[in-house]
Amino acid sequence: MSLFIKKPLEQLMTQSSDSSKGLKRTLGAGNLIALGIGAIIGAGLFVRTAAAASEAAGPAVVVSFIVAAVGCAFAGLCYAEFASMIPIAGSAYAYAYVTMGEFMAWIIGWALVLEYALASATVSIAWSEYLNNLLGGVIPYEWCHSPFEAGLNGATGIVNLPALFILVILTLVLIRGTQESARLNAVIVFVKVAIVLVFIVIGWGFINEANYTPFTIPQSLPDHDSWNRHGWGGVLGGAGIVFFAFIGFDAVSTAAQEAKNPKRDMPIGILGSLVICTILYVLFSYVLTGVANYEDFKTAGKEASVAFAINTYMPGYEWLGTLVTIAILAGFSSVILVMLMGQSRVFYSMSKDGLVPKVFSELHPKFRTPFKSNALLLIFVGLFAGFVPGSIAGDLTSFGTLFAFVLVCAGIWVLRVKNPTAVRPFKTPLVPLVPILGMVVCSSMIFSLGKDTLVSAILWMVAGLFIYFLYSKKNSILRKEIQQ
Repeated sequence: MSLFIKKPLEQLMTQSSDSSKGLKRTLGAGNLIALGIGAIIGAGLFVRTAAAASEAAGPAVVVSFIVAAVGCAFAGLCYAEFASMIPIAGSAYAYAYVTMGEFMAWIIGWALVLEYALASATVSIAWSEYLNNLLGGVIPYEWCHSPFEAGLNGATGIVNLPALFILVILTLVLIRGTQESARLNAVIVFVKVAIVLVFIVIGWGFINEANYTPFTIPQSLPDHDSWNRHGWGGVLGGAGIVFFAFIGFDAVSTAAQEAKNPKRDMPIGILGSLVICTILYVLFSYVLTGVANYEDFKTAGKEASVAFAINTYMPGYEWLGTLVTIAILAGFSSVILVMLMGQSRVFYSMSKDGLVPKVFSELHPKFRTPFKSNALLLIFVGLFAGFVPGSIAGDLTSFGTLFAFVLVCAGIWVLRVKNPTAVRPFKTPLVPLVPILGMVVCSSMIFSLGKDTLVSAILWMVAGLFIYFLYSKKNSILRKEIQQ
């Protein structure tokens, strides 16, 4: 039997409409937008902005954010069409099963582990670092670092307890219920967006217009001789750096089966969160590079860049630097929450199809959440967060995300050709142009990743192939139905 057998679209629609046995539909458009913002606004806004400005774009990092947003928009439009017409948990995995077949669905589902699970581990490690910074370093080095890390004072890490702590708390929230998770996420989103807006409003009064000249980095500067590190080429290079600040809007699609009115609310949630975050990113980067010169972010302001700008150029507002740290912690928390939720929903769909064990789709008798899946993910993610340095998983997260984007864009094109009469509450405009542009942009981002990252990603995918042929292919429910 072919590796590329496809799940009938009608069967998937029937599965998504059976709300009595499946996930509980509790999320409205506002909840979905908040989930998107919760996943998007994290370290990217507070860390990557300064990095892109100093390394490539200068004050023109404002334009870099717009370019990156356009690239994300291509994928976002494709996600919106799929999520409205196939309102089921599983995101890109479920879409690939309908358009490109089971084998490609497995590959993308396995790749999504890199995006959601490893992102949760990486961000929880960063959460630990910022918490200790906020507390003045009171947590001993041994108990907030992995065994593979050593401090300047010779101390060696044992386990990262704060990272494990935040993972346990957020996992318990997810088990308690999707609505409760959405409410907590909404509170976190309100806090961090409020602090971002406060910085924009107050910082606007401290802008030094001279910092915007030159607007792009001159080629004559040292370490900026590469085409993508100066001038308008640097703007594109900056877009590559800040692109990953947008990762997360696709996580909204994993909650499609829990949306009250997915045909209307999913496109609003996906595209709405992307638009809001783009506006905040542009305003934030404009103020940050106006308050401090981009060259400051190469030296003294390289770490904790926003707090540096506030403490150095905004006298009397040192308290705002502390609030920014709190906003970063809040941002990390919501990112972890949404990523853990996304991963459990992908495994939920894969389990319902028989490609991973049934335990991943067992629902809590009261809360109707995949509680066993959440618990197993806590163990898996916790091992990375507690005992592995955060730098190892970072770029692998980017690979998994971009790979998913490419296949979703391809899937829209395939489904338009193979099933042109399907009901589409939301239609991606200018097909096939938009999907093609999405595939080109995201593929170029994949090939720009480091060699070590690509090798690690290939090894991960090879391991997934072994699992597919040894377990998933034999237990596929679709294959069993066809053979009967």
